[in-house]
Amino acid sequence: MGKIIREATKYRYDDISADHEARASTDRSLFGIKKMFDEQPEKAADLAEELIKNTYRTLMTRGMKGCYLYCCDDQLQEYMRTRIGNLEVGEE
Repeated sequence: MGKIIREATKYRYDDISADHEARASTDRSLFGIKKMFDEQPEKAADLAEELIKNTYRTLMTRGMKGCYLYCCDDQLQEYMRTRIGNLEVGEE
């Protein structure tokens, strides 16, 4: 199994952040979030980030025999390399 973490998720200043507006238009996990941003922007931003991170966390634990991971953001790729065991150089 493999997972690509796209440009919407970045690692900056010792924090992983997710941009809900950079998500695919077909992503239904954030349905209704635009209306919430109009009414409660801070709460909506926290919820969107939590949902995006949880989605990746869930997908990365689904592989029965492992999971290949590629991050479009170079800084996130390096961070993940330090956090995930059994990663050999060249397995990106």
